[in-house]
Amino acid sequence: MNAESRKRHKGGRKPKKDPCKHRYAISLNDVDNAKFLSLFEASGMDVKAHFITATLFEKPVKVVKIDKGTVDYYMRLTSFYSQFRAIGVNYNQITKAIKNTFSERKALAFLYQLEKATLELVATNKQIIDLTKEFEEKWLQK
Repeated sequence: MNAESRKRHKGGRKPKKDPCKHRYAISLNDVDNAKFLSLFEASGMDVKAHFITATLFEKPVKVVKIDKGTVDYYMRLTSFYSQFRAIGVNYNQITKAIKNTFSERKALAFLYQLEKATLELVATNKQIIDLTKEFEEKWLQK
């Protein structure tokens, strides 16, 4: 038997090809530490060591900022859009009910009122689209 077949696998993690074995320690005062922590939090990284090496070797550091106002606006716009779709479904149901229930004259009168309300909804939807485009141009970074 050769030496390779006699070795037993003891388990555990496979060794890395290029392990990180050089360590450095630095000391920071309170002001520098606060600045370091704020930069670290703004980067969105999970490990401080990765943040330090990325900063030292000028690797790109991603900064993720979550604007609560933007998130709130998006959530409200999404809920409004779902309500707008629900109105469309109700619109179809109303037109079928008017057609089946009322005479032709009454149905036309109700449909005329429904048409007025629909035009108001279309104008409101155009305003929403314009406001959303303006908001995206001013506040959202691409």
